[in-house]
Amino acid sequence: MKIVIIAAAGLALLLGGCMQATLTTVSDPNFTARDKQQLANPPYRQASIPPAYQRQVVPYHRKEVPGSILVDTDGRFVYYVLPEGRAIRYGATVGEDGQSWSGIATVGRKEQWPGWTPTADEKRRLGPLPAHVDGGAHNPMGARAMYLYVGGKDTLYRIHGTNQPEYIGQAISSGCIRMTNEDVIDLYNRVKTGALVVVLGPKQGPAHVASAGSSHLN
Repeated sequence: MKIVIIAAAGLALLLGGCMQATLTTVSDPNFTARDKQQLANPPYRQASIPPAYQRQVVPYHRKEVPGSILVDTDGRFVYYVLPEGRAIRYGATVGEDGQSWSGIATVGRKEQWPGWTPTADEKRRLGPLPAHVDGGAHNPMGARAMYLYVGGKDTLYRIHGTNQPEYIGQAISSGCIRMTNEDVIDLYNRVKTGALVVVLGPKQGPAHVASAGSSHLN
């Protein structure tokens, strides 16, 4: 029985936590020494991200100010708004039915290689879980986390990395927005604490957020 419980806890660690294109070469994210050490041989299966969900610059048609983040739940995308009607678009894993959050928030705080403290709801849904998991590539929170606040209070929803990159483009999370570790490092390096975050829930947003034409970011 003990072995079964340990195996179940390990599975829950994985499940939890909260076109044509013109290629353009840009700098890779500025990995820290810890990033390089953790991601050199990550303890999870590498995944091939579909082209549509790879990081790229796209024309952006909404009115959020540069430096803002928009999450398109239906599209499974995160946008970082740039000047001059453009945005960096990243693929994402979003909350499964009944678990997603939507609204307007701010980036209340940011962390590198955050720890994970499962919520009571995650323990109820996912089975036996540890009280806390220290930061690292094995942690469902991944390499970075941006904590969403409303009215100065933590919503308990985050934009963070993942140890399950194969699920980018799907809706299976406990409600938080997951990105590949490489992409979340890139976003973390760009976004400022206090930045606006708009999360469009299912069928809440316009069908046309960004154009298909794009430049991939390496």
